[in-house]
Amino acid sequence: MPINKIKEATQLRSHRWFGPESLRAFGHRSRALQMGFSRRDYEGKPVIAILNTWSELSHCHSHFRERAQDVKRGIWQAGGFPVEIPVMSLAEVYQKPSTMMYRNLLSMETEEILRSYPIDGCVLMGGCDKTPPGLLMGALSMGLPTIFVPAGPMLRGNWHGKTLGSGSDVWKYWDELRAGNITKEDWHDIEEGIARSAGTCMTMGTASTMTGILETLGFTLPNASTIPAPDSNHPRMASDSGRRIVEMVWEDLTPKNILTWTSIENAIRVLMALGGSTNALIHLIAIAKRAGFELPLELFEKIGKTTPYLVNMRPAGKYLMEDFHYAGGLAALLQVMRPLLNIEAMTCTGKSLGENIKRFKVFNNDVIKPLDEPILAEGGLIILKGNLAPNGAVIKTSAASASLLKHKGKAIVFENYSDMERRLDDPELDVEPSSILVLRNSGPQGGPGMPEWGMLPIPKKLLKQGVRDMVRISDARMSGTSYGTCVLHVSPESWIGGPLALVKSGDIIELDAKKREINVLISHAELDKRRTVWRPQIKKFPRGYGQLFSQHVQQAHEGCDFDFLSGNAAVDEPEIH
Repeated sequence: MPINKIKEATQLRSHRWFGPESLRAFGHRSRALQMGFSRRDYEGKPVIAILNTWSELSHCHSHFRERAQDVKRGIWQAGGFPVEIPVMSLAEVYQKPSTMMYRNLLSMETEEILRSYPIDGCVLMGGCDKTPPGLLMGALSMGLPTIFVPAGPMLRGNWHGKTLGSGSDVWKYWDELRAGNITKEDWHDIEEGIARSAGTCMTMGTASTMTGILETLGFTLPNASTIPAPDSNHPRMASDSGRRIVEMVWEDLTPKNILTWTSIENAIRVLMALGGSTNALIHLIAIAKRAGFELPLELFEKIGKTTPYLVNMRPAGKYLMEDFHYAGGLAALLQVMRPLLNIEAMTCTGKSLGENIKRFKVFNNDVIKPLDEPILAEGGLIILKGNLAPNGAVIKTSAASASLLKHKGKAIVFENYSDMERRLDDPELDVEPSSILVLRNSGPQGGPGMPEWGMLPIPKKLLKQGVRDMVRISDARMSGTSYGTCVLHVSPESWIGGPLALVKSGDIIELDAKKREINVLISHAELDKRRTVWRPQIKKFPRGYGQLFSQHVQQAHEGCDFDFLSGNAAVDEPEIH
């Protein structure tokens, strides 16, 4: 298929580095020759940066060293010049205090690498939770032609004939271990059987949610987001992406042509249909703001009311990512949702979303439900407000206990995660099944970085009574693989004096999901009285990135981006001296 070539070689951004007969260009060319490249390798060709988040501690991306070679093959074949550049790896599980703290650092690194080097277009290689938004946020701010290569989900887990899902079954069997219902040997067998290959969590956690959102936004090839990492379709997709990015450079197809208000609305609808991770709200808000769009929490609520929950996947449902892909994948879900989507939205293929998905079909209606037979009539994420969350909080109703969605109970307050760990399993803890567990100082600044602490463990003495869910409230996030009646992202956070900082153990809190409300049942006067004696805590970071983070991070309802990174103001190209 001929390329719609609207650029000449002399108009390539990299030509400013390599093309002129100047002292500086001599240095640039001689160093390329130093690395063993011939002039024929790069002259008149788009320079494509492959931003690779591989590292030996990035378990989800352990196949990316090899997969980058597949991307390079496609770039060479299409007449481009590939350069692989390592960027910060954000590995969930390992990185502390939270990968969320470093998402913005990855976005800054991405933007500045693309700006400061002779690059014409980029391939973003990511998948683990914060890498898709971090990479895309930086690429959006720079504005070069961009395509995303998802890591792909890992294979399903296995234990004693049971199928295991990332995260979801960790929490489940950890409770059973604490309750004495399984042995340590069982626990070790689960540990050895739950993560069996390279790739991201194979439940509908944050990784699968965000790569699905990036595909819906138009930044991946059709159905790229659901291909399992070990599947041979995955390296072929990577090579196809390499070929396509070269064409995108010649076509001058940049993010501003792809990320539009309608594509953002499409992404919110797909988030709801997937029963996706609560984390996606924060990331989508930040992504939209990088493109110059304000995305209020209320829009998620509005779109959720008219979008059914359709994908039967853990933690809210039955199946895993392999099942989803072989049932038709994300493109098949988009086809089912066609009447709800703006199918004219442009994508990285140079075609509309509607053109991309027209050949895809659903092969298992128990995994991807028809529009007229949804799992739930409304999306599984709702926004709560009230005197505990003036700027909003979120609850994933699709993964909550229906009996707890209207609930009133006595607060048990934990000052921070260490306090919770110390007291939670104390037999003397004054807690009942109807109690509401409250964790504070776990937000953007308090955590720091909003760690995934929002699925507070059930106290051991209640586990032994058979209790497996309680209402839990925090200014933290929770893993997309988590479940339970957890009110999250309470904003403003307690660390900066939000109402959660004023709650005392014994206060009565009321959750009413139908009314979209979360309130502590005390008077305004009492809240004001408590506010007068509240004192801010000492900043955690005296120097470095931590200090930058604490000074500039925005609240959850604003996307937790840095205040100086939002917006799409142009930055001048570097001068070549």
